[in-house]
Amino acid sequence: MPSFETNQDPAAIALHALVWTLSEPDRADRLLTLTGIGPEDLRERIGDPTLLAATLAFLEAHEPDLIACAAALDLKPQALVRARMEMEA
Repeated sequence: MPSFETNQDPAAIALHALVWTLSEPDRADRLLTLTGIGPEDLRERIGDPTLLAATLAFLEAHEPDLIACAAALDLKPQALVRARMEMEA
């Protein structure tokens, strides 16, 4: 995964967070169950700001995932929270 030291684009951060979330089957299933979105809808809405913000909110709701995702993306957890807030504004 790329470092976002110089690129703080909320949509890019959220898209990478979604990819990270989907990379582990149990976590991916939990995301799909909690959001109510199915695999087909996910494919169709992959760039939808609402879906991307919901992914970040999903990570925020489970701090271990938030911290692990932030580490994988070379970010502070607060950057993920800030990206969600900017996308929801």
